[in-house]
Amino acid sequence: MAKFKWQYFLKDNQLTKDDQNDCIAEVNIRDTMRNEDIAQQIIDEGSEIKHDTLVYVFTQRDRIVFDCLKSGQSVINHYYQLLPRIVGPFASNDAAFDAKIHKLMIDMVLTSFARKELALVAVESLGPKQKTAYISLVTDTLTDLTDGTITPNDDIYIEGNRIKVAGEAEGVGIFFVPEDGKAPIKVTRKLTKNDPSLLLVRVPDLEDGKYTLRIVTQFSMGQQLLKEPRTLEYKNILTVGTPSEGGAERPEIE
Repeated sequence: MAKFKWQYFLKDNQLTKDDQNDCIAEVNIRDTMRNEDIAQQIIDEGSEIKHDTLVYVFTQRDRIVFDCLKSGQSVINHYYQLLPRIVGPFASNDAAFDAKIHKLMIDMVLTSFARKELALVAVESLGPKQKTAYISLVTDTLTDLTDGTITPNDDIYIEGNRIKVAGEAEGVGIFFVPEDGKAPIKVTRKLTKNDPSLLLVRVPDLEDGKYTLRIVTQFSMGQQLLKEPRTLEYKNILTVGTPSEGGAERPEIE
């Protein structure tokens, strides 16, 4: 039995619009180790060096390594090499650095020893990953109600995950879709809050009736936007006017 193992989920590859079936792996991160945790592990393995001393040495090393990288030096150890890099296109061979286009990054390159060590790691699939982008709750700020009733020309909080509205593709935005089949009504006012997990949105001047809240966005947790917009719908029907009885559920669209 392997001493080390990575478990992974499979999820849709949102960056390849031509293939609707391909997936990418996401390693299931079991824990995040900090300097304090590593120091304790060294002590647990038999070291007599004090915990505080180890943490101090690790912290100083971190600072010196990063100072070296900021100075344009590379740093190498038994497992990897760290190298400074500039990303972003330059229009010509005499173009100047533009902070709006170019970014300073750090690359990590594994050594041959590290690659051999990784070859010994076992892998196990945990199957498809559940959807990670979703709308979880809508709150009417005028009434503080979360029962699906909303007030036209007032604000609502929309909570969820990866719901930030981003991108310039056609159809990106927040919409209220009438249940009677009429055209979706887009939110045109600038969002007061537009974060990955929380939106503050002014409800348009909606007529009485029932609506589905829809968010269309190219937002991704990485630096790149999604090639194709993602569509999310709130599972509960929203109501303007007479409150609904029960609030039917609708599936999310990914």
